[in-house]
Amino acid sequence: MKIYPLLISITLLLGLSKKAASQNVIRQSACSDPYILHQADSIKQELAKQGFLIVKEASMAMESEYEMPVIVPLTEGSWYQFVFIGDVTSKLYEVRMYDWDEKQVAYQKKQWGDVDGNVISYSYIPKLSEYHMMKPVQVNKGKKNLCGYVMLLKKVKQ
Repeated sequence: MKIYPLLISITLLLGLSKKAASQNVIRQSACSDPYILHQADSIKQELAKQGFLIVKEASMAMESEYEMPVIVPLTEGSWYQFVFIGDVTSKLYEVRMYDWDEKQVAYQKKQWGDVDGNVISYSYIPKLSEYHMMKPVQVNKGKKNLCGYVMLLKKVKQ
């Protein structure tokens, strides 16, 4: 008779762990905004003239006021250019970048009305070969669902 409470307890624990494992996960999904794509093409052309090659690029659906983490492997001593393009109607744009030890190594903020206000671009040369996390965010009072675009470019030796 004592085996039944044990079986019930095990069954309940298995059910709870299965439910915990099926929680919603934020997945990065693509989006399309013709204005952002045009800006991205122009920036890529300009940076190509300066000797940069695309390493990674992606459009991404974003939610206003929520960071979208992007993890990238970087090589020690290489010169990288990071670009984030946000929805032109957003009022605030920020990008923070962290190294593997979660130390913030870059930060930029722009607001609507700044020249190229919806584009954040910065250079970075890592001191170690390791993964870095870039966290772009944009704030838009009129829209909840936004489109963003990220690019990682690397300077080629000339």
